[in-house]
Amino acid sequence: MNDTGTATRSSDAFTISAEEREALAEAVRDLLRRRADSASVRTAMSSTGRIDEGLWQTLCAEIGVAALPIPEDDGGAGASWAELAAVLEELGAALSPVPAFGSSVLATGAILFAQDDEVASQLLPALASGEQTAALCWAGERGWHTPGVQADAGLLSGTAHFVIDAESADTLLVLASGPGEHVTLHSVAADAAGVTVSPLPLLDPTRALASVRFDEVASTAIPAPADLAARLRTLGWALLSAEQVGGAQRALDLTVEYTKSRKQFGRTIGSFQALKHRMADMYVLVETARSISRAAVAAVAVDDPEAAELALAAHVYCSDAYRSIAGEAIQLHGGIGITWEHDIQLYFKRAQASSQLLGAPHLAVAEAAARLR
Repeated sequence: MNDTGTATRSSDAFTISAEEREALAEAVRDLLRRRADSASVRTAMSSTGRIDEGLWQTLCAEIGVAALPIPEDDGGAGASWAELAAVLEELGAALSPVPAFGSSVLATGAILFAQDDEVASQLLPALASGEQTAALCWAGERGWHTPGVQADAGLLSGTAHFVIDAESADTLLVLASGPGEHVTLHSVAADAAGVTVSPLPLLDPTRALASVRFDEVASTAIPAPADLAARLRTLGWALLSAEQVGGAQRALDLTVEYTKSRKQFGRTIGSFQALKHRMADMYVLVETARSISRAAVAAVAVDDPEAAELALAAHVYCSDAYRSIAGEAIQLHGGIGITWEHDIQLYFKRAQASSQLLGAPHLAVAEAAARLR
């Protein structure tokens, strides 16, 4: 912290109160009510880049979403990951197809964790303003354990899979395998010669994924700590859990709303005791998921030694809770729940797909157990 209490490039952040954080969330919620209805989400799903560029620019200009975790020295707000998590919860509730998770969490996180002042001053100001976005290229064909790209004398070759919002990104941050098992970080312009971005077919049409192939692409190497991949996974799991909580809450809200209006046997189905119990169970899952998510985010925000364990717990619990809630929501909506016209099927698909990002929960648990043996 500097003498005025604001954040410096060291990634320290000023602290805001819970009331201020809720006010931020409410501002985002209000903007999304005005700008991000179901029709606009569906339009963005088939647009160029498969994102809502107009909504993203509004979020950045009016609220400064992309600037939140970025230090003031680099044009950011100097807040913390906790503030961005509050925003992600609202974006998850609306299924907003914007590059917040891919660019503002994963790519920005990679730059901040690298702690290279020159690279930060080059890349972060444009990301903070929303003028540009970045995508993190990481996973190999079988997942995130081994990068899909290899680095040799500064040249990148190979294919990164499941890259979030690569189609609309201006800059690619690349985790690459170097000599031995060392992972290195690189920066490449998305339109550089030898880079090929191929959109992937999606289970969840509200989050654009692509494969990115590198054919001996010249890159800028970024000095990074040896535990960069582990820290990014911890950050990603914690903040993704906030997004999952928002989606789970909205799935529950849609279900309650539907059961209050749908009638059978002359009564609204929400008045049936058995359905009340099922929705009560959904509510408990949402609230417990929110608690563990916020604990994980708070730990990550202050670099707590237990952050990795809490992020893993949040990933496992929130993924399972979101899938369970979305599954119950489909059941309680009946036949209409599986039609394309109803939004609840989009939440079901997001729940399934988001649980696999950065490593499936059951695999993550197995790895953690293996480390303890």
